[in-house]
Amino acid sequence: MNRILLIDDDERLGDLLAEYFARFELGLEHATDAGSGLARLATNRFDLVILDVMLPDMDGFETCRRIRRRSDVPIIMLTARGDVTDRVVGLELGADDYLAKPFEPRELVARIQNLWRRMRRGHCVGATLEFGELSIDTERRRVYVGGKEVSLTTREYELLQLLAGQPGRKFSRDEIIGALRGTDADIFSRAVDIAVSRLRQKLKPLDPIRTVWGRGYEFVP
Repeated sequence: MNRILLIDDDERLGDLLAEYFARFELGLEHATDAGSGLARLATNRFDLVILDVMLPDMDGFETCRRIRRRSDVPIIMLTARGDVTDRVVGLELGADDYLAKPFEPRELVARIQNLWRRMRRGHCVGATLEFGELSIDTERRRVYVGGKEVSLTTREYELLQLLAGQPGRKFSRDEIIGALRGTDADIFSRAVDIAVSRLRQKLKPLDPIRTVWGRGYEFVP
């Protein structure tokens, strides 16, 4: 059974989701504050984290930042309805997806399953892409620069694998959006730029991703 950690101060939400998730053989543990959530992550293995922006002891952004310092576990953030700023900040900090409150539990399960499906597809490639100092192990979903492993989020890894899989091809933002998820295009146009910016920082001193002005991005070995 996959284990999911919910970090949200709403006790009723935890009870509701635990009961609903059981129908899909998903196990949910609930932490009502950031401190206890981080403590559980430090001592237990979870397959995904659902993280609320509003927490009593530490906001979700700082919590996301601290999780990313030590883990690439998939993170879905819960934000206020219509608050684009919250969504953008969460994506910049390394969240893999977001969902606005209030939401339907079935949509949350669908997003979780979609995220895991994309991760499994990456595991089935079974090849290593080599570009000088850059190595992409698509079977284990690991990336190395100069022999040193680089920690990437799910979205960052999928973006790199997409671009590196066809060097020299110019991908538009719409094509990248469609390949990564394909919904909520307004925010995800911005999410593509965020992911590229973060990926570039992590791949330094290499700079294999080129901006194609007015079009999108391409991978140049």
